[in-house]
Amino acid sequence: MVSVIMGIYNCETTLSDSIDSLLSQTYKDFEIIMCDDGSTDKTFEIARKYADMHDNIILLKNDKNRGLNYTLNYCLKFVHGEFIARHDGDDISLPNRFEKEMEILNASPSLSFVASNVIYFDEKGEFKTSRYKEYPEKIDFIRGNPFFHATCIFRKSILNDVDGYSESNRLLRVEDYHLFFKIYAKGEKGINIQEPLYKFRDNIFAYKRRNLKNRLNEVYVRFIGFRMLKLPLYCYILCIRPLLVLLLPGFVYNYFHRRNKS
Repeated sequence: MVSVIMGIYNCETTLSDSIDSLLSQTYKDFEIIMCDDGSTDKTFEIARKYADMHDNIILLKNDKNRGLNYTLNYCLKFVHGEFIARHDGDDISLPNRFEKEMEILNASPSLSFVASNVIYFDEKGEFKTSRYKEYPEKIDFIRGNPFFHATCIFRKSILNDVDGYSESNRLLRVEDYHLFFKIYAKGEKGINIQEPLYKFRDNIFAYKRRNLKNRLNEVYVRFIGFRMLKLPLYCYILCIRPLLVLLLPGFVYNYFHRRNKS
């Protein structure tokens, strides 16, 4: 029923824990499609050992590093399930994640996908829990991505309807935000389960991900996304918000990043 798609890249120290969390799910009717995106460490070798041991794991490999949007689309070509789940190679799905998410999808045919709240953790332990709105509306996209992508299970039909992930280089690192724009532009909706069902591995060096290219990509996806959703003109001033965040000193960014709020 469920096909889990994973783009894996240089995650040799975390991949085993990540895969083990999937294999420990209380919901058992799933397969895992992993694609190594040009790793330079032992990520592929670790993934190969799991694929050799488990019939429900399919392992793919890109010829070079191509980015997550390309990699996830490549995984989608090999899925057999009616539902598509996301998971990352350095994170943990709690044991009842698939069970609870599938219960909601089966009971709510009007929903195109389901997500959940997230527990943030690092080498020192857990430090905050997200607080995503349960039923985001179009206007909620102005604050940022209203869903945590890696927690999602999608109906395969909706991913087909929006042609999967957009592969433009201008959407790298924001391909998930763009995906949700496309889904909501079609009048479809999702839900955030208020219970955290996923553990996201974060660290005190989060500010290092604030490079100019990624922030410009977010400005771009906000601009085209707001147009797709036909949001009011006053919302467009918030397109530059990612650039303002870039100006924050690292210690200030980390303080707000690690506060227990979303």
